[in-house]
Amino acid sequence: MITANGLIQLGFEVTTDFTLQNDGDGVYIKEWLSDKPKPTTADIEIAHAEWQAEYDAEQIAKQERLASAKSKLEALGLTTEEVKEAFGI
Repeated sequence: MITANGLIQLGFEVTTDFTLQNDGDGVYIKEWLSDKPKPTTADIEIAHAEWQAEYDAEQIAKQERLASAKSKLEALGLTTEEVKEAFGI
């Protein structure tokens, strides 16, 4: 499967290096604009899997940071509303 995230993971930029299209049969590279060789679908799939793993890890880390912050605020006796008011959130 060809994805923009896979191509970005490989160091390419949307619209600068490539454009993608999906006519209903799946995504394909409509235009290859980069001076670098066009990667294979397998290369793009591997890069997408790497991107997905990094993205998933960051989402988990973000949830863990949020839970940690909430726990610390609760330990201080602060409510979510008090924090929002104090920081104008």
